[in-house]
Amino acid sequence: MNLDERARRIRFILMDCDGVLTDGGLYYGAEGELFKRFDVKDGHGLVMWRLSGGRSGVLTARTGKAIQKRAEELKFELVLQGHRDKRKGFLEALDRTGLSAEEVCYVGDETNDLGPLSLCGLAVTPADAVAEARAQAHLITQAPGGHGAVRELCEFLLRAQGKWDGMVELMRHGAPPATAGKP
Repeated sequence: MNLDERARRIRFILMDCDGVLTDGGLYYGAEGELFKRFDVKDGHGLVMWRLSGGRSGVLTARTGKAIQKRAEELKFELVLQGHRDKRKGFLEALDRTGLSAEEVCYVGDETNDLGPLSLCGLAVTPADAVAEARAQAHLITQAPGGHGAVRELCEFLLRAQGKWDGMVELMRHGAPPATAGKP
């Protein structure tokens, strides 16, 4: 199956957090609080994806309030935190969403993402993913994690599914409804 055929089947984007939605850096404040940097372009791509009917979620080994907050802002359907065994987490995501593996795009950057990358319908890695993850990918973005890789993926999927022009028109003719969420 070629890349465009895989992309046309995708209904759900499931992503790792650190190294995909963030640049992988962990920033600690003086009191030990953890901060993460999210790219607004990735957020905007995910909003466009959702407005087009796409669904999304996150599967991460870490836990924290920052990803929960970002997931709420972007209206993720699924937030699976603390899943060290990501293969098992991916199977849980399929069960909870009712989707087949072929309908899910998984985005990961590290060796602990190899399980979901091997099971999903479209395996994607950011440009700066480890070699083992890139070797498993159907698509490697030009952008690194936390710097537009997810935005690039969303545009790719929307174009492959024939929805890109409609989403651009929606953006051109006015902001999406207030219920659309923040990028």
